[in-house]
Amino acid sequence: MNIAIVGTGYVGLVSGTCFAEMGIDVTCVDVDVPKIEALRNGQVPIYEPGLEELIRRNTAAGRLHFTTALSDVARDVEIVFCAVGTPAGEDGSADLSHVLEVARDFGRSIEGYALFVTKSTVPVGTSELVRREISAELARRGRQDLSFDVASNPEFLKEGAAVKDFMSPDRVVVGVDSQRARRLMERLYRPFLLNKFRVIFMDMPSAEMSKYAANAMLATRISFINEIAMLCEAVGADVSCVRKAIGADARIGNKFLYPGCGYGGSCFPKDVSALLRMGQANGCDMKIIEAVEDVNEKQKRVVAAKLRRIFGGTLSGRRIAVWGLAFKPETDDMRCAPALTLIGELLDEGATATVYDPVAMDECRRLLGDSVDYASDMYAATVDADALVLLTEWKEFRLPSWAVIARTMRGNTVIDGRNIYRASDMAGTGLRLYPIGSHPDGIELPENHENDSQNA
Repeated sequence: MNIAIVGTGYVGLVSGTCFAEMGIDVTCVDVDVPKIEALRNGQVPIYEPGLEELIRRNTAAGRLHFTTALSDVARDVEIVFCAVGTPAGEDGSADLSHVLEVARDFGRSIEGYALFVTKSTVPVGTSELVRREISAELARRGRQDLSFDVASNPEFLKEGAAVKDFMSPDRVVVGVDSQRARRLMERLYRPFLLNKFRVIFMDMPSAEMSKYAANAMLATRISFINEIAMLCEAVGADVSCVRKAIGADARIGNKFLYPGCGYGGSCFPKDVSALLRMGQANGCDMKIIEAVEDVNEKQKRVVAAKLRRIFGGTLSGRRIAVWGLAFKPETDDMRCAPALTLIGELLDEGATATVYDPVAMDECRRLLGDSVDYASDMYAATVDADALVLLTEWKEFRLPSWAVIARTMRGNTVIDGRNIYRASDMAGTGLRLYPIGSHPDGIELPENHENDSQNA
């Protein structure tokens, strides 16, 4: 089976590589010439565990190819996936310009029946827009005799675990409106069906809505526990205890109930905003979704607010060490990351930021240039710092030498933006821990108390 995937970001590159790993002949298409040349040479433009090895193996096996033009392969493929970006427009709605351009390119390129599958996250109704664009291009060519179908196949990958998620999915959602399209998608996903994974077929509007609804639900849980965390601080409770109590309820569960300094990344902020605008455009008042977005924006500013309270209302002249720049571990993605919000506030108020991240330093340099100081390692970042802030819970940050940090820091403030530390670990060092959602220095708990870290 031959397929093409247009777009070589997280979704397109991971999807294409994993399809190739399952024995399918895949061509990844992108107009970015340097990126395609780099991929042909085995250079992977994104950090994703396990991806580089898979790309090299499948390229060497002749199952994975890269090109800059869909027309190069359109006559030979049965399915064309659209995996280009749908960034938020000025009003927060999804920008479909790249998706519709791929649809037009599809209409200009096919020479026989092919299935156009939208994998990009798109608002309900996009499939019909895509169909119209393809039909218009075929009419311009005078090739109305060519038939095609459109399908929706939203992705549910987590950055940092995208390869694992693709190869072992919770579910595969496919929206179709023809039996021919369904049969093609069943053939494509047959290797996954052999392992009893669920492929859920439905109509296209429902498939398009499923991705937004899933991300909005997960974002809602994060904003909910963050709001509870702020109330816990105000009344003297410990949110880590509260989270365990409610997470033990089988109806609730413990996934995505980890308080912190807000969610970021390429999906949740964009998709929540797009769902909100979709509701407004259709006369639906999305009060819960609006609150989720509002709570998250406030939560990203919690760390700076804590620093101001500690330092008497001003951050001017302070040096702040920042551990973690990516929006989550196992990725170099800084889109909408809490680190960008915090660093912006620090710089605006005359503070200095010294930053370190195991993977995202180059991305930070691209985004922030020389406005921050870059440390060579986690300990170098704390030298002469008035405060240390943890923003991303990378594994190497979990068991630091607090004695070393206490000797190198100028101040004694440690703000744990992901609640992975205990005050008892810092005993005798003079350092003071400020977690999210409980008292400074924490609450002393019985010996059998579990202090599990965020894994969502």
